[in-house]
Amino acid sequence: MTSTRRALIGEYKQLVRLSLPITIGQIALIATGFVDTIMAGHISPLALGAIAVGANLWIPVYLFSVGLMMAVSSMVSQYFGAREHASIRDMMKQSLLVSAVLGGAGFFVVRQLPIILHWIGIDAGIVPVATGYLFAVSWGIPAVCAYLALRFVSEGIGYTRPMMLIQVTGLIFNVFLNYVFMFGKLGVPAMGAVGAGWATAAVMWINLIMLMLYIISHHRYADIWQAEKRKTDWKRTREMLHLGLPIALTLVNEVGMFSAVGLLMGSLGVVEVAAHQIAINFAGMMFMIPLGIAAATTIRVGHSMGQQQPGDARFRGLAGISLAAMCMFATASTILLLPDLIVSIYSNDAEVTTMAVGLLFMAALFQLSDGIQVSAAGALRGVKDTMFPLLISVVAYWFIGLPFSYYLGISQKFGPQGLWLGLVASLTLAAVLLVWRFLCVSRLKQS
Repeated sequence: MTSTRRALIGEYKQLVRLSLPITIGQIALIATGFVDTIMAGHISPLALGAIAVGANLWIPVYLFSVGLMMAVSSMVSQYFGAREHASIRDMMKQSLLVSAVLGGAGFFVVRQLPIILHWIGIDAGIVPVATGYLFAVSWGIPAVCAYLALRFVSEGIGYTRPMMLIQVTGLIFNVFLNYVFMFGKLGVPAMGAVGAGWATAAVMWINLIMLMLYIISHHRYADIWQAEKRKTDWKRTREMLHLGLPIALTLVNEVGMFSAVGLLMGSLGVVEVAAHQIAINFAGMMFMIPLGIAAATTIRVGHSMGQQQPGDARFRGLAGISLAAMCMFATASTILLLPDLIVSIYSNDAEVTTMAVGLLFMAALFQLSDGIQVSAAGALRGVKDTMFPLLISVVAYWFIGLPFSYYLGISQKFGPQGLWLGLVASLTLAAVLLVWRFLCVSRLKQS
């Protein structure tokens, strides 16, 4: 076995070690929304609709917060590689201050979101329930922002397992609290969909407390706490915002494009919407794999840059991209081989099944592109390059993908497959441009 092959296998092992807990934690996070939906479905269509509408409004606020705080992982990973423990401690303090401001703003924004319900003509019966759900969730926004700050500090150091354990535990708490608040158990009045909002907010605080206790008590973080105190360097806060805002806007861009295609699908009919939801839900679950690899790639590339080893950073970035590509090739193969089995998990309706199987073939086409683009973006975050990925997302998703989807799906009447071809085109373009950008940036770092 050549030295290069041994090094590549060794890097794959490190990436899997880091990414597996992140992936499991993200799946647990998605499962929380899945549990809310299932339990609301046992109450009434009104409760189910209120949660669906409310979640579609507050989730973008959450994703913006995730994107902004992702910059912490990029910065901390480089400090850790350079063994600048005092800088990590300072970064933790400043990220918590930023998260406090972000959490306060998020609390206010989520409580204003019910205004949108009236603007877009949501059914009058859903509005008061969705409003109560959003007001309840808003109390957890400050906690989830602080949790993100601590989470990305820990991930930047290379400790990803705590978040997996916490988010899986949080999922268990969510099921229990949903049962209590939604159905009225243990002396608590039944609150239906609003109870799901209170359960979500409570779990956000529980997760924050668990992570704080872990960080304070675990020896792995001792070097951070014991680092010498020094004057706060506010340049780090400006750098964090400079790096984080483009990441946040990139996430919002991508989610916005998928949401827009979903709305366009709604103009085609109920069967089309149901089939789209099945295909996009399964594709979203599979996306958690490269998303975890992307986070691990950011950490590994950042460590190399902190150690002043740009050659290793380039190697680790390309290893992360290739690992994500191989994983998504495997998921695409699974989709192509077992489409009927996958759809049967969601629906037995003949029309929906036929259309969903067709859309799953489209989903298989963009699996590879989706894995490559998200892992390449992760590699670029490791070298603190976030503005160019934002520009790519604007061009690929809004100037290419969405118009192409509309042209094929609506104007040319190719239907759902036409709309999904726009997704394939935009993700493929983004993948090519992001890999090209990483190759250019990493080459410049070496020179």
